[in-house]
Order: sequence, then structure tokens, then C-alpha cells
Amino acid sequence: MPRAEANGVELFYEVAGAGDPLVLVHGSWGDHHTWLPALPALAARFRVLVYDRRGHSRSERPPGQGARHEDEEDLASLMETLGFAPAYVAGTSFGASTALGLAARRPDLVRGLVAHDPPLTGIVPDDPGLRPLMSAVEESFAAVLTHLRDHEPEAAARRFTDEIALGPGTWDGLPPWVQQTFLANASTFLDEHGDPHGAHLDLAGLAACTGPVLLTRGTDSPPWCAAITGRLVAALPQAATLTFEGAGHIPHVTHPEAYARAVTAFADRAGGGSVAASAAAGPRP
Repeated sequence: MPRAEANGVELFYEVAGAGDPLVLVHGSWGDHHTWLPALPALAARFRVLVYDRRGHSRSERPPGQGARHEDEEDLASLMETLGFAPAYVAGTSFGASTALGLAARRPDLVRGLVAHDPPLTGIVPDDPGLRPLMSAVEESFAAVLTHLRDHEPEAAARRFTDEIALGPGTWDGLPPWVQQTFLANASTFLDEHGDPHGAHLDLAGLAACTGPVLLTRGTDSPPWCAAITGRLVAALPQAATLTFEGAGHIPHVTHPEAYARAVTAFADRAGGGSVAASAAAGPRP
């Protein structure tokens, strides 16, 4: 079981494929397995690094309150330790927040960035359209956190998947091993929400990152994600955007071929030189 020490913690990782380096950063509740549906297609073009973030599955779970900047430092250290710097970095949900945070802090490590649905609500505090959208899910978020504090991980996971992230009935349709992964990592989701800076981002620092960026969402993504993407586009004028038709918060799981094509096309354009102009059109999955 390959593990590497990164930023003082032991992280589980796997490497597949050959080509340009690509690091995949998973979101909350899951682990590196969430990338498996898209991994074969990505490994045909890239040398791919997947790993379990701290507090998830096979990686170390340090005691005490964590912070997203620790995940960013973990990622930086892991990339440098394993020879994946600079690399294309792709993340979804909290993993996208981590990837964006890394780009703001260490742009030298990021060859290109793909971010899907980062839950960075702290960067749009005054958006007039966001308030009603967030009000619709605040009760569910509060209930999820209450269930976790009361040591009721299944009730928390069910409400999170069905009412916030993926849609009604999702939890019961997940394979048992996916449900078990969610339950094993539930306490880390609570920890992530204990970080007072977890929903914020250094936009000025991110703006200094001049490399190519692709910001993606799905037609069925949580509606409040659109405002966040819009704010990121304003901070990153070179960023392209892409919408996955029929997909939601986890396109790499539900639409893996389309996701892999989008990441591959993004890297091919970035390597071709005319990034801003060609990326503006964006591939249609």
C-alpha cells in the first residue's frame, strides 16, 4: 500500500498511466476511488496521481481541528515528493477548493487547473441572487452537521447526498462500498466545516496565477455553485468555462467519458499555446 509523508502526515496514493503529470483531488466524504470511472481514459493521456486527502480512508487522520490550508500544503508536498510538480491539477467540490487554494499559494506547482463546483461561498457574501438559493439548503446543512455531532453518520450522509449535493433518492442508489466510504469519512466532513476559513479564498493571490484554468459545472449542479463560478471567472480573466449537460456535482463519476475528454482537451489546448482563445469556446462533452 503506497504511502508518502507529506507535510507531516502519511498519505495514501496511487499512480497510473504515462504522459503529462495530472493530480486529481477528491471532494468531501469520498477518497481516491471516486476517480476510478474516469481514470482509464485519463491514464491514456496523463501520468495520473490520485490520493486520499488527510482524514480520508487510508490516509492519516491527525487529531484536532483541521484547516483547508493544511490540505493545500499536503498537496504541494505530495506533488514535490513524488515528482509531480508542476502538474495539471483537477479537483471537484472541496477538492476543487483545495486545488484553487494551492494555485493561489503556489502557482509554480500548477501547470493548469480544472475546478468543478468548489463550495467557496465565502467569496460571494454579497451576491443578491445567492441568499435565496443558500436559504433553501441551510436547514439541510444544519441537520447534516447536527447528525454528525450526534454520531449519526448514516443520517448525515443521506441528507447530504439527497438534499444538498446529488438529489433525492441518491443515497439508497449508491453501491454499498460507496456508502461505507461515506460513513468512514463522515467525521472529516464535520471537521472541514469547523474551519472558519474553509469557504474563503485569496482571490488576489489566485489572480496572480496566470496559467490556464477551466471552471466546470453541470446542468444539475447545486444552483448556488453558479454564483461562485461567476466570481472566479471575474478573478481569472483567462479562465474558460464548461457545462456538462445532464451532469451534477460529480461528473467524473456520472459522466466519466465526458469529464476525461474535457480534461484531455484542456491540456491539449494548453500545450498548444493559444490557450485563452481556444479555451473560450470550450469543448462540449
